[in-house]
Amino acid sequence: MMPLTMMKAGEPNVIRKVGGKEETRRFLENLGFVTGGIVTVVSEIGGNMIVNVKDSRVAIGKDMANKILVG
Repeated sequence: MMPLTMMKAGEPNVIRKVGGKEETRRFLENLGFVTGGIVTVVSEIGGNMIVNVKDSRVAIGKDMANKILVG
């Protein structure tokens, strides 16, 4: 497992774990970051990431992306 920030752009990966405080996890789950879901990094600019998750594009900060583990 590795954090989302370590992924290369264009590479689909399975979400294994969403960490952080309860409210952070709930926020990410509402965006579509759920365990077992597929996530693909579209681009990364200054540590902030644009990712495809559940057929939608989401922009998240580096601190949030580090809480999403894929593998």
